[in-house]
Amino acid sequence: MSPLRTPVAAAPAAGAEIELKLALPAGGGAALLRKLAVVPALARVAPVRQQLHNQYFDTPAQDLRARRAALRLRRVQGAGAGEQWLQTLKTADAELSALSQRGEWETPVPGPALQPKALRAAPPWRRLDPDGTLLAALQPCFTTDFERTCWTLHQRGGVVIELALDQGLIHAGGCSAPIAELELELLAGPPEALFRLAAQIARRVPVLPLSASKAQRGFALAQGLLDAPRRARPPVLGARPLLQDLAAALLGETFDQFCTNLHGLLDADHPELVHQARVGWRRWRSALRLCLPDLSLPQPTWPGLEPLLGLLGELRDLDVACTQTLPAAQGAYVDGSPTRAADWERTAQAFQQAAAVQRKAVRLALQEPMTGQALLGLVQWIAALPQAAPATPRPARRWARQRTERLHQRWKKAQRKASDPASLHRARLLAKRLRYTIEALQPLLPGATQRWHAQALQAQEQVGRLRDVHMAALLAARLQAPAEVVAFLRGMAAAWEQTVLPEEAVD
Repeated sequence: MSPLRTPVAAAPAAGAEIELKLALPAGGGAALLRKLAVVPALARVAPVRQQLHNQYFDTPAQDLRARRAALRLRRVQGAGAGEQWLQTLKTADAELSALSQRGEWETPVPGPALQPKALRAAPPWRRLDPDGTLLAALQPCFTTDFERTCWTLHQRGGVVIELALDQGLIHAGGCSAPIAELELELLAGPPEALFRLAAQIARRVPVLPLSASKAQRGFALAQGLLDAPRRARPPVLGARPLLQDLAAALLGETFDQFCTNLHGLLDADHPELVHQARVGWRRWRSALRLCLPDLSLPQPTWPGLEPLLGLLGELRDLDVACTQTLPAAQGAYVDGSPTRAADWERTAQAFQQAAAVQRKAVRLALQEPMTGQALLGLVQWIAALPQAAPATPRPARRWARQRTERLHQRWKKAQRKASDPASLHRARLLAKRLRYTIEALQPLLPGATQRWHAQALQAQEQVGRLRDVHMAALLAARLQAPAEVVAFLRGMAAAWEQTVLPEEAVD
């Protein structure tokens, strides 16, 4: 994909922080430092190492978190400066992206205690806590401890970037989680300079775009939700959004759902992470088809993601068979027979082992440099969306209704023409697109579209069950399950097909 220009700024404004955050799926350590040392931009720059201890604060009701703010005390040791304490208030933007623009107000303080006077001097605090209620309720929430290896890079055109490698732990409620990430902070110059440096790094080091800050991950760890599946969150829109605002919010949110669940898959085995990663990707593709014809941007490409996407699809098929199709069919097949019960147990174990092997393959694919390079290219494409506005501002509400009505008509036509499993599958894909579109654009659509949503969901689920049984039979044969089990699953699929296909197609 050819490079795109992101919104240009001569330098971050006072109190602002522009940062690109990258997770390191293969972890850190000395080997990582050796790989970073040969990145051209870093080869002649001596890094500085510091030990950082951070205590985060919020109210018992997590009022700061709810308002997208974070407050911490940081102890800095190393770099020849002895020990230093810093009090920092951060406010986050509304976007969900590895590229973030946040407010940051940092003040040196004498020790490990909050300084109310310095906090009240930060402009956003006066808006967050005008009467002092929040300040009185603040309490420690969690800590982070990590080593920071930092490079300050001076590049052509007055560009200055601080690259920080953070390796350590988050501690919350007796639990801990690793920190292994890169932060590229823009000190001067245009934001596309961050992507140029990230591209150099991604050619040598596996990376994944990461939208969650350490504060967000700390709160999730404290609540036992660190690797919880990330589900769809339709973007919050103003009363009269323009098309480019809608596109940026929708494409950013769907891509974040995809990337966040990929990150969770590195450490957690929950099948729902796989499902929600694929839902996020399908929602992204659906939003892209919806918005791209009216945006002045080239079609993005992602060949480097195809191996990962294929592995995710295969893993999802195995997970569905293990957790849904086989358990639902077990009673009908076994029917009290010990011999059939033993055959079924062997089949179930074969599926579970295959899923475990496939999950390892997905994790290996997440550690391939080409995966990170492809994802970074899409992050940069999304960051360019504010420049994709049409010459004449276009209100999103009428556009959303027209697009949804057109998609509804296409789905109904495909449904009427469905006469075999292949055409049924094509109609099901359109039903999914219609469902995702209505869910994303719901605040802009008339109430009648909710009936379309219910109809599309019902059709999708009905045909989806047929596909699941077909796939279970195919996988059982591939895994050399007992012939009787394979025949039974094929019979189930044939029975489902008769209930889903139109009568004239069955005859």
